[in-house]
Parts: sequence; structure tokens; C-alpha cells
Amino acid sequence: MAPGPQRLLPPGPRVHRPRHEQAEVIRVYLPPDTNTLLSVADHCLRSRDYVNVVVAGKNDTPNWLPMDEAVLHATRGAGIWDWAGNENGSGINFGPDVVLACAGDAPTLEVMAAAAILREQLPELTVRIANVVDLMRLQPHTEHPHGMTDAEFDAMFTTDKPVIFAYHGYPWLIHRLTYRRRNHNNIHVRGYKEEGTTTTPFDMLVMNDMDRYQLVTDVLDRVPGLGTRTALLRQRMRDLRARHHQWTREHGEDLPEVRDWTWPF
Repeated sequence: MAPGPQRLLPPGPRVHRPRHEQAEVIRVYLPPDTNTLLSVADHCLRSRDYVNVVVAGKNDTPNWLPMDEAVLHATRGAGIWDWAGNENGSGINFGPDVVLACAGDAPTLEVMAAAAILREQLPELTVRIANVVDLMRLQPHTEHPHGMTDAEFDAMFTTDKPVIFAYHGYPWLIHRLTYRRRNHNNIHVRGYKEEGTTTTPFDMLVMNDMDRYQLVTDVLDRVPGLGTRTALLRQRMRDLRARHHQWTREHGEDLPEVRDWTWPF
């Protein structure tokens, strides 16, 4: 039966949005290590009239920052870890070839491991590490009081270089927060895509394509000029993922070089 004519209803009264639903009261924090988590927790417990969301895992992770630097980093909300990248190594800074960005403890670990591989295997490649603690920093300052100005965002993430972003959540959220930014088309996000079950910590990352080997491959795919001269490194990354898959199915734990990895620089 064909539907009958639809009766148009008059618009209802305008509903006032309560303050707790407005963007400016929302805070989302993804501390990369224990010291930063302590600083974030202290700030949240002292705050009033805000909805604070803190995302932190239960697995052991390195403490990347001493306490004083962790407090500064948490206060800043996002920053470049110059000690982790190599763009200032030559003494002449022309900017990075690629930005490895991360938000969350597990993504930070994988980005750091990927950066170590790139620095060891491709020392001529200039890598910048950008870590985000306060997710709202990615928004424009006109949309959220914690947001960056365009000049701040462009300075950190560049205006024309590839950005490989590892995020502890759904990738589309990073794109929604940054879609107005000048370099948005060059931002490639790896995050949770609803893959995996009860398995090892690293295997969960592999199943969601956010592991260090995939991040290295993403860099090789997106930095212009690498092409065929990185074919061997690309093959090595693929082989390590395959070896990981076999190892975890046979031993029920992550590869020793993954489980026992430490920052080499």
C-alpha cells in the first residue's frame, strides 16, 4: 500500500543546550606514560565544572618523560619530542620529511619503536615526533578553548609533509577534529577498527594495523622519493609481521624483540 500524505508538524520550541553538553566543558586526555598520567590526574581532580575523560591502558609502558617534563608536557597538551626525532641532528633545521604523531600510551610506544627503526635504517630521513595529550588541542581555537591556532598547528604538523598519526581510538575522530586544517589531506590515521579478540597486546595492534612495522611501511608509502630504494626495508617489515603472527600462535606471547624492546637512543 502506498503511504498516505504526510502531515507537516510545526517546529517545536527551541531547546536550550545544557552546559554539560557544550564542547567547552569536555576534556579528553591520553597521557603517554605514568608520569604524564599522574600530572593529568592531579589536574582533573583539582578541576571543577568539567567533564574529564582520561584514556590509559593497563599494560606496562616506558616512562618517556621525567616528572618535571611530564608536567610541562601535560600543561602544554601537545608537543614535539625533539629528543626522539632527528630533525636537529645536523645542526641545520630544514623541517621534517615526515611527522610521526601519537595520542595514547600504546600508540606512543609503537610510534617510538617505528621512529627507532627509521632512524637506524634510514638515517637520512628526517623524522619529527609529535605527542598529543589533550585531544582537544587538535581542534581550532575558535571551536574549543584548548584548540590550537592555525599557526600553532601548522608549525607542529607542517603544511605539506605526510603525517602518520597513531591514535588510541577510532581514526575518524582525528579526521573530524582536523578537517579544517591546511595539511589535513596529508594526515593518515591508524587506530582501532574493531579487529581482534583475547590475544597478546602487540597482536591486537597488528590486527588493527597500528603496529610499529605497519607504521614504518606507512612512512615508506607516503614520503616522496623513497620508492624502490626502500624495497628491502619494506620486505623486512612485512616479514616481521608474518613472523610475529606465527610466533604468537605457537607460543601465546609476543616476540621477545617486541616484548623486551627499549628505546635505543
